[in-house]
Amino acid sequence: MIFEHFALNVKDPINMAKWYVDNCEMKVVRSMDKTPFTHFLADKTGRVVLELYANTAAKFPDHKNANPLEFHFAFMVDDAESMKNKLISAGAKLEEDLKLDDGSHLATLRDPFGVCVQVCERAIPMMKF
Repeated sequence: MIFEHFALNVKDPINMAKWYVDNCEMKVVRSMDKTPFTHFLADKTGRVVLELYANTAAKFPDHKNANPLEFHFAFMVDDAESMKNKLISAGAKLEEDLKLDDGSHLATLRDPFGVCVQVCERAIPMMKF
């Protein structure tokens, strides 16, 4: 199997998709601009990784009040400090900033929509591109 995407039912997928495109080097690769307003986003490698949609047939998770340990998704970055500061400037709020003994830097932020996102500068990357 190959991982295709992770889906989030959110109240404002249009503006949320725009924020991730504008600030996280993502691009919309497929969208449906009618209910449930679905947007599939790809990372800078071109892989589709995230689906954002608004479907009122299910409840919207309360991401704003969830502990980051309950749910977050993560981006691999070369410079966590710079990306952390960029996202804060774009409206994200810092939740946790960890510098690990192995030299890794993990910054967890809450995007303007309440979802936790982590930027990971790992001493030993999990992936190579």
